[in-house]
Amino acid sequence: MTDTIFVLNGPNLNLLGTREPEIYGSDTLDDIAGMLEDRARELDLEVEVRQSNHEGHLIDWLHEAQADGAKAVLLNAGAFTHTSVALHDAIKAIATPVIEVHLSNPHAREPFRHVSLVGQAAKGTIAGFGGMSYLLALEAAARL
Repeated sequence: MTDTIFVLNGPNLNLLGTREPEIYGSDTLDDIAGMLEDRARELDLEVEVRQSNHEGHLIDWLHEAQADGAKAVLLNAGAFTHTSVALHDAIKAIATPVIEVHLSNPHAREPFRHVSLVGQAAKGTIAGFGGMSYLLALEAAARL
């Protein structure tokens, strides 16, 4: 096992900072990555932050996390959270712990967001704290 945490971000998260800031906040993905890198150094960890709008990339990166012996994966699958049996199965197929992360609280939003296929396979979920959700998830991953 390495001291690397993969941070995987799904569709539309490349638009953070400008996309519905009243829901997702004003932090960009680069801002969040910087916060994670700073905290990871303090925890003697490394983070590998990635984003894709393509489901298959996220699945490949989950497999890569397992193959590379990553300590954990923080996964914000965006809208794939609610639709992707393939991501659910990929999480179940690897031994690397996956922590589901959301900026907003899906349960306080539209009913279709209340079901998380990703969450059903993940070790745990942290949601609703904006960019701090990622930092809380990193803290949890450090303690696994």
